[in-house]
Amino acid sequence: MKTKVVLLGCLMTLVCAGSFAKNGDSTALHRPVPIVPADAGLKLPAGFKVQTVAENLGAARHIAVTPLGDIYVKIQSPKPGKAIAVIHGGNVKTFGTYRGTGIVIKGNYLYASSDEEVYRYKLNDKYEIINPEQPEKIVTGLINRHQHESKSLALDNAGNIYVNIGAYSNSCQTQDRAKGSKGIQGCPIRDSAAGIWQFKADKLNQSYGNGVRYASGLRNVVGLDWNNSLQQLFVMQHGRDGLYDMFPEYYTLKDGNELPAECMYALKKGDDAGWPYIYYDGIQHKKMLSPEYGGDGKKTGGDNAINPVVAFPAHMAPNGLLFYTGNQFPAKYKNGAFIAFHGSWNRQKGQKGYFVAFVPFKDGKPDGNWEIFADNFAGVGNIQSPGQAQHRPCGLAQGPDGALYVTDDVKGTVYKITYTGK
Repeated sequence: MKTKVVLLGCLMTLVCAGSFAKNGDSTALHRPVPIVPADAGLKLPAGFKVQTVAENLGAARHIAVTPLGDIYVKIQSPKPGKAIAVIHGGNVKTFGTYRGTGIVIKGNYLYASSDEEVYRYKLNDKYEIINPEQPEKIVTGLINRHQHESKSLALDNAGNIYVNIGAYSNSCQTQDRAKGSKGIQGCPIRDSAAGIWQFKADKLNQSYGNGVRYASGLRNVVGLDWNNSLQQLFVMQHGRDGLYDMFPEYYTLKDGNELPAECMYALKKGDDAGWPYIYYDGIQHKKMLSPEYGGDGKKTGGDNAINPVVAFPAHMAPNGLLFYTGNQFPAKYKNGAFIAFHGSWNRQKGQKGYFVAFVPFKDGKPDGNWEIFADNFAGVGNIQSPGQAQHRPCGLAQGPDGALYVTDDVKGTVYKITYTGK
């Protein structure tokens, strides 16, 4: 059965190279992915342009680009053979049998995750997968309760892989998301979720017992990246919901819309960000005690919990994080962080997000205010519901030429953003 994919700009006369190596070898030559120059409806800073590389890939989540410019996109699809899309030489092929979000290239391997497991595929010298039907399973048995289930990935330079295991709860209440329900003391969810686990990138069939709980108290992390200049893991947490809905005696409707912050954390082994006992108030710039655990919107908490390095507005759902190391963009972007905000669903009277933001860094720390870099993915000026959004940004990757790639999981679009200075 043919994959129903539209690859824009692929000429009818183009002979496309194969996506996979045969018997560990391939004579296929690398060809740049054909693209159509167009603004794609996005708003960008002066000097930047965007081109649409592919459409209709399905729910395109995270993305990885090889040193030769080929593109691997993780598809959140339950259909066998549709888990990963490969854009190569003007051709799109798919393979894999598991839905999920995470995908990363490191060295001679492509790493990809389902909602319970992490796999790796051996690559040849052209970064083609040698055996797409038989990946190695390196982590198995991760918890999936169908809430915050995506297992996003990052790798360091010492042979370790980091896996998000999201909390299958909003705030560890006795009755999840119920009005006035109290929190469970010693929240048991933290034993196997609500944090980042570290495993070996080259060891097969690892489970919880083989890994290390690297960081705790993180409700759900979809975007994470290893900062090579600092040799440190950075993550974007999805903040909690329902402060007003569940505790109207303490919070106004406006509080529910604007709290808590979506936070960027710089992690070290053993760090605890405090979920579910606290949340971060980006307006007061304080760690606040959660109402499920005795908070009232005024009491602070989390003396032993780490502080975020950047706090963003509430409920914008940061799904992608990328530290830019290329040379194509102006100097201000070097080593700074791009964040893909998927967009809110639970704000009253107007949703927020649906853009790619940028945070400048200097000497390894955020330097100055964050800004919107690429906007108008939603295509709606005053969006009231995420169902109105024409596109929602999710994954980020850097190409070998320094271009920025962005995925959209509504229509399965892949964008390429470049700088021309014109």
